[in-house]
Parts: sequence; C-alpha cells; structure tokens
Amino acid sequence: MTDVPHDELARVVREHAGQLAAALVPLIGDFATAEDLVQDAVLAALERWPVDGVPDRPDAWLFTVARRRGLDVLRRQGNYRRKLAQLRWPVQPEPDGRLRLIFTCCHPALARPAQIALTLRVVCGLTTAQIARAFLVPETTVAQRITRAKRKITDAGIPYRIPADDELAPRLTEVLTVIYLLFNEGYLATAEQAQSADLAGDAEWLATLLHQLMPTEPEVAGLLALIRLHRARAAARVTADGDLMLLEDQDRSLWDRDAIAAATQLLVRAASHHRPGPYQLQAAIVACHAEAEHFEDTDWRQIVVLYDMLALLVPSPVIRLHRTVALRYTVGARAALEELETLAAELDRYHLFHAVRAELLRALGQPEPARDADRRALELTANPAERALLHARVRGT
Repeated sequence: MTDVPHDELARVVREHAGQLAAALVPLIGDFATAEDLVQDAVLAALERWPVDGVPDRPDAWLFTVARRRGLDVLRRQGNYRRKLAQLRWPVQPEPDGRLRLIFTCCHPALARPAQIALTLRVVCGLTTAQIARAFLVPETTVAQRITRAKRKITDAGIPYRIPADDELAPRLTEVLTVIYLLFNEGYLATAEQAQSADLAGDAEWLATLLHQLMPTEPEVAGLLALIRLHRARAAARVTADGDLMLLEDQDRSLWDRDAIAAATQLLVRAASHHRPGPYQLQAAIVACHAEAEHFEDTDWRQIVVLYDMLALLVPSPVIRLHRTVALRYTVGARAALEELETLAAELDRYHLFHAVRAELLRALGQPEPARDADRRALELTANPAERALLHARVRGT
C-alpha cells in the first residue's frame, strides 16, 4: 500500500475505472449494469483508499470489488457457472470481444458523435477529458453524449454482437473513426505522457481484427497501413529523455524499414480496389515521408496533391493546416503563411495551428511574432513532449 495526495488518488481511480468498464461490458453483456458495477467499485475505492492507502494493483482491487457486486447480477441473469468462470483477473476476453463492443457502440440508432464518444470511453478506456480534447469540445458536451448513448442502448435493447454482413457497411465509418482516434491518442497523447505504446498497440490490434473481418474493404486496409507506417517510425520520434523529435531531425536509421515496406504493400493492395478514401490517402502521405531516405528527399509536391484529394473527400480545417506545411516546401513560407491565416477563426484554440504559424514566421525572419505564436500553442497543449519543445522555442534555444 502507498499513500498519495487526494488529487493523485482521484486520477488513479479514474484511470483504472475506464479500463474496468472496458473489461466488464463484454462479460456482463449490459452497459448499464457494467457501469453500475464500476461506480460501486469507484465509491468503495474513494472510501477505503484514503484510509488503507492505494493497493499495489489498483486495477485488480477495483475488479475484485466489481466482481463481488456482479455475482448477484449474474445469478439473476442465469448462466451463472459459465459466466462466473470468466470472471478472473486479468481479464482474457474472447479475441473479438472489444470489436463486438465497438460495433455495438456504433449502432446506427445512436447519433454519430455519441457513437464515437461512447466507444472511446467504454471500449478504449479514454477519459472524458481526452475525448473532449480530441474533438475540441467541452468535457460537459462529451459527458452528455456518453450518458445519452448508454441510455439509448439500454432502452432500445441493442444487441452486443458483430452485425451481419449486410449491416457492417453502415457502421464502418464510425468504427474506423474510433480506431483512428484511439491510435492518435496513443501516438501523441493529449496529456500526461508523450505517447502511449499500449493505446497505439490496441489500435493496431483492433484494426487487424477488422481487416480479418473485412479483408476486401480498402479503407480498413488503408487505416491498418496508416497505423503500421506510423509505428514503424516510433523509435525515432521520442528520445530516451522524452523529448519529441521533429521529422526533419529524426534518426532514420531507427525506422523499421521492413515494417514500412510491408505496410506500403498493404496500401498498394488497398489501392488496387480503385476506391480511394481518407485513410488510404493519409497512409499514402505517411508513405511519402517514410520512403524518403533523407528529409531533403521528401516528395512534397506529391504530398500537396494527396492533401488536395483528401480535402475534397473530407473537407476539414485541420487537413488544410497540414497542407500548409507541405506548401512551405513547394511554394515557400510566405504563401504557406497566407494560406494558414485563412484558418485562424476556425483553429484559434488548436495548438498545432499556432505551432505551425510560429515555424512559418520564424522561416520569414520574424522571431518575436514567432515566439508569441509558440506561447499561444504552449497554452493549448498538455502533452509534455510538445510543451518541452515549445518552451525551448520560446527561450530561443
């Protein structure tokens, strides 16, 4: 047992409660009941841990309490012996259990924002704050979406299963979005740590299961290729001290060239279906970076073309923001900055907008406005690696 401050205690409880919810729903088969069990365990922890200290295995402690609370529920539900045998820690769910749960959360009866928020919270264990940052919306908005979605699933009796073949397509967009956002949170976390290999690994695992389920769907292959291309370069992104390395500064000898080649082949097979989509295009952009032996060899013109295609399919100010980075290397920093300024109203609260603006201003010989932009970016990000990088820029180091 260890003694910790109240704020840290609450953080530990929240962190493991999210994992507990994701573990219980496939076993219990009911969102509302699983949520009640989690809340019971959380209340017990907040009551006992300040007295006894935080246990060495908070996850197992919470699960044990939830298990005890759940035994009566399971007795009433029937199949007591079979389900009781499954209640062991750590949980070993069926291989596609989380994928089933994602498809349940992405039922067309739920509004799309609610589908994604619920899945990220219940299936993937992200906090409400992490989800809110991913969508650039208030935490209260996300909490309301999740509450309404859970109630809708319970009231409508939505089944916990992977849909039939003819039901897969209407849910695919949302399922892909959830896996993509999960990977993003792992690849460059919005808070607490630079990156999370566990979340990124979970996203790749789920994308792999989905690809096995839908092997001829090019966007599924595109997302899997995108994730694998990023992970193939992960060893060079963050130093042993936790410092973020920008693409131009990365040691490319650390990149996994075999993994890059395999992911590129997967992308080529997806493209052979002649049904381009946003994940295939994003993967193609990353492949352009990954295939360049040196930063100076990057095919920026091809990247601009790919961003143009992507913007036609999914118009987004964030896509246009990333396009301006490529523009800098094709038409120059001044033209890129002019394009960037048109996004100010939409992206003023997005830290990368200000970070990119700072880089362009610095390239144009305007160090003081660049520092102001970096300070604004610093206000808007909680990621420690990004904050360290921005601090260094503000100091002029």
